[in-house]
Amino acid sequence: MDTGSGKAPRSRARMLELVFPKDTNYHGTAFGGWVLSLMDKAASVAAVRHAGTGGNVVTARMDGVDFHVPIRVGDAVALDARVVRVGRTSMTIRVDVYRENMASGEQELATTGFFVFVALDEQGRPRAVPALAPEALDATELDPRP
Repeated sequence: MDTGSGKAPRSRARMLELVFPKDTNYHGTAFGGWVLSLMDKAASVAAVRHAGTGGNVVTARMDGVDFHVPIRVGDAVALDARVVRVGRTSMTIRVDVYRENMASGEQELATTGFFVFVALDEQGRPRAVPALAPEALDATELDPRP
């Protein structure tokens, strides 16, 4: 992670959203599909940042998404997306979603998932992506899949 340049890390993205009634089901909790779309958006920003020049990426797979606790109307949703594995043309991004009580500031991990993106050239063909910088890795964030 960048420690002093004032720039955001290139293999990471963070987002914040508020949960409104239109984003929920009849239980007053966030629709799973709405949460997945936010996760895909955050993951795509991390993938584009990591892929660099050309910046075209597509979602190839959503994998191992676990919903731990419900997210309710009025909660803030904080997303943290990090590239955790890089192949020749693909990137695996871990996305953690935290629900935050706006009044107390208390946060709780609500959802975790892994997204695979492929970088594309101008003709829409897979293109090589840079290696992941060693300082970007944290052993607790690694993709647990083989």
